[in-house]
Amino acid sequence: MAGSPARERKSQVATAASPRKSSSKAAAKGAPPATPNRERPGEPQRYEASKEELLGFYKQMLLIRRFEERAGQLYGLGLIGGFCHLYIGQEAVAVGLQSALTPGKDSVITGYRDHGHMLAYGIDPKVIMAELTGRAAGISKGKGGSMHMFSVEHQFYGGHGIVGAQVSLGTGLAFKHKYSGDGGITLAYFGDGAANQGQVYESFNMAELWKLPIVYVIENNQYAMGTSVNRSSAEDQLYRRGESFRIPGIQVDGMDVLAVRGAAETAFEWVRAGKGPILLELKTYRYRGHSMSDPAKYRSREEVQAVREKSDPIDHAMRELEAMGIAEAELKAIDKEIRDIVVEAADFAEQSPEPEASELYTDILVGSY
Repeated sequence: MAGSPARERKSQVATAASPRKSSSKAAAKGAPPATPNRERPGEPQRYEASKEELLGFYKQMLLIRRFEERAGQLYGLGLIGGFCHLYIGQEAVAVGLQSALTPGKDSVITGYRDHGHMLAYGIDPKVIMAELTGRAAGISKGKGGSMHMFSVEHQFYGGHGIVGAQVSLGTGLAFKHKYSGDGGITLAYFGDGAANQGQVYESFNMAELWKLPIVYVIENNQYAMGTSVNRSSAEDQLYRRGESFRIPGIQVDGMDVLAVRGAAETAFEWVRAGKGPILLELKTYRYRGHSMSDPAKYRSREEVQAVREKSDPIDHAMRELEAMGIAEAELKAIDKEIRDIVVEAADFAEQSPEPEASELYTDILVGSY
């Protein structure tokens, strides 16, 4: 009877991790003996959150969910222009990871699906919604919109529309942390589609050579735009992508906020100890299309519904809170409170003025030749 795919994968990983003995033929040619792979981090443990901590994670995830639902409505009304990529379904990733960061010290950079990361940072929903709608009160003065939000104050460096470009920039941020000796680390998010971009691997090589303090996070939501990761990636176990650069990788259940937080603890400890970069593959799922213009016909409704019923990160946290003694009435009150915050943010955005025409000429880098 053939072994299961999981056993075969474990066997492959074990084989790849084992030092290879040099053959007598290689030894006769004077080839240097193979060296074993370097030290690897321990297996992450699911984070043991207190009731107050889990309640905080739940509120953050629920805020992201309700905010993104409202953003989708505003897009449909024509109040949000350009592209708009919603984070619905992936909330546990940003909340679990960023809850372990050191505020004011660590840096975060991501791609164009960035609203959730800003909310997980604790940034005011009003200025984020105002940015989505292109208003002067937005966090980037209405110039960044959905895909290019930015906040130096919070050390959040975007929001980038070019697939994979944030990985190289994040590596530069990590170099800054090491060069200045400020003790900070960088969290660089990218997706399963960006994992096939060449600049990602140039960055891996540099980061490992210089032992830069960076955690590379692949948010594997299963579909790069409209193509399944299994059809677009020869190696679809993306946590292995750093092995040829001796960057250790860990695969994490990205639908479980406590599993994500536990992985963050392990990864951040590794990087802060000066051991170089680490790669986390977060297995997650987006419920909506790639962007608001994507009808997502490449997958069935049954598939999406099955994930919602079995793996929804917010429902999962809610059940754990109920097991801890949080009453259903309290959870309903929290949902109402969150909805009110989102409505207030949307009203603020709609009532805020658009930027003055003179803003077209500000914040522009001018070089001389």
